[in-house]
Amino acid sequence: MSLAQEKNASAEPDVHYVGKESMTGGQDHLKDDIESVDSDHKQHGVKKVEAVTTVWSDKMLWIVFALLYLVSFVDVLLQSVQGNLVPYVTSEFQQHGLLATTSIVSSILGGVITPTIAKITDIRGRTEGFLYMLLLIVIGMIMKATCQNVETYAAAQTFYWVGHTGLLYIITIMISDMTSLRNRMIMISINSTPLIASTFAGPKIAELFLNNLNFRWAFGAFTIILVAFSLPVILILYLTEAKAKKQGLIQPRLKTRSVAASLKYYFIQFDVVGLLLLTAGWSLLLLPFSLVSSALNGWESATVICMIVFGVVTLGLFVVWERFFATVSLFPYKFLKDPTVLGASFAYGIMFLSIFVWDTYYYSYLQVAHFQDIASAGYILNTFSLTSAIVSPIISVFIRYTGQFKWPTIVVGIPFILLGTGLLIHFRTPGTSVGYLVMCQFFNGVGTSFIATCGQLAVMAAVSHQEIAMALAFFSLCGSIGAAIGMAIAGGLWTNLLRNAIYDNLPAVSKDLTDTIYADMRMQLFYENGDPIRMAIIDAYGDVQRKMVITGAAFVPLLLITVLMWRNINVKEKRQTVGNVW
Repeated sequence: MSLAQEKNASAEPDVHYVGKESMTGGQDHLKDDIESVDSDHKQHGVKKVEAVTTVWSDKMLWIVFALLYLVSFVDVLLQSVQGNLVPYVTSEFQQHGLLATTSIVSSILGGVITPTIAKITDIRGRTEGFLYMLLLIVIGMIMKATCQNVETYAAAQTFYWVGHTGLLYIITIMISDMTSLRNRMIMISINSTPLIASTFAGPKIAELFLNNLNFRWAFGAFTIILVAFSLPVILILYLTEAKAKKQGLIQPRLKTRSVAASLKYYFIQFDVVGLLLLTAGWSLLLLPFSLVSSALNGWESATVICMIVFGVVTLGLFVVWERFFATVSLFPYKFLKDPTVLGASFAYGIMFLSIFVWDTYYYSYLQVAHFQDIASAGYILNTFSLTSAIVSPIISVFIRYTGQFKWPTIVVGIPFILLGTGLLIHFRTPGTSVGYLVMCQFFNGVGTSFIATCGQLAVMAAVSHQEIAMALAFFSLCGSIGAAIGMAIAGGLWTNLLRNAIYDNLPAVSKDLTDTIYADMRMQLFYENGDPIRMAIIDAYGDVQRKMVITGAAFVPLLLITVLMWRNINVKEKRQTVGNVW
């Protein structure tokens, strides 16, 4: 695609607003929508999927959705199982304190890589993107099953997390291709309901593997299961594309470039330089917060200072590269000027930032301070996602009949987040009944479901079909960066405060055990309730956890500012997709 074509493809879409002239002249607006949908500047992957949706029947539409649902089910269940096993993996290598660190780089890369995934799906096709993400998950899970040190596990987590987030992202894009704006969030939220089952099944499966086998068998088994459920999706999509090609709806791509020219083309299209600068910049900036406690001289360490300085400089270079040198930008600049796309994406990022500050070590806290077993701790923790999975379809039905998503988020969503996070400051103490903790998880689950559901729809409603993949990539990037910042803050608080808190609370005769206790959660769980050492550990956990919740709560008011930036787009009045769609 030439630069001129790219500018045309990223032109402002025809969007209809509540309370403006969109309430009249329906035929003119329908014509405008069709013209927007039928743009001549769509990339090959978008044209392929639109051709596919014109040839499949209603029955095939439901079959594809059902298969995607099963893949999502297995993937979410795997995420729940491995999430409950992570503290034991890091403890296996005496590095429990690095729980946040192992996730920071993977979270950053998982978000930063989404523009590349978006371009793969737009240029090559949805099926190819789905296959590539599955391959990354398989590589990561095999590495996890065979890792012998925390460094290998961190690398495996990066492969897995990029594949996991990418797979769910592509499934979301595929469902977007299959639905109208009005019904889209209903189908996307239905596809998220496997969280309901994984909330209960994941922790129990993790406990069974850990007690009867080990975490390696869990990773290996789920790798095979995920591949088995994914293959039918890939097969049907390829067969449907072949049918569309046979009918002449998909034109074959002429191979006019050499291998070297193709490499140069994709190097430019995927903005590899920008991708590397953005990933390196955020990683260098955030990792020191969780690594500083192990560095010589702490914050005065030359290594820590250099990482922060180089991180800032690298992010500066990214801005310069994108502004003056990138032939194809990582993101269209129109996204940075669109208040709806920018506000929704920032709201998603701030939401994750606030959550991960207090959530990253929550699982460990429940086991150590509240004497919960693996399954029970997982149930309490997953009440959050369970609530979100139940509430999201209800929100989506409301949107389907009203077309509104902005004001419900302000009136209902944000107050629930304020309530849930604010109450945690009071209830996140070792002596609190776990029922109150479950209640706070419920409140936060309700509130965040509004941000996630309505924010995602706001981004998609503000752009054309051609731009959905890239707009969702920007949305996902902001969420991943927000999560990474939250984990960095959590890791910084944990590694800089917990060891000292344990040392201060331990009896004088046991202070030499500080490093051993801090590094291994299994050692923390070894001591019985009432043992002076266990009580010292619990007091240390309670002190640090309270500070983490206060820090996370401080970011919640920013959500209101970002949501107020959204335009009040009525999704009942905008047509975006073509073919046989819901």
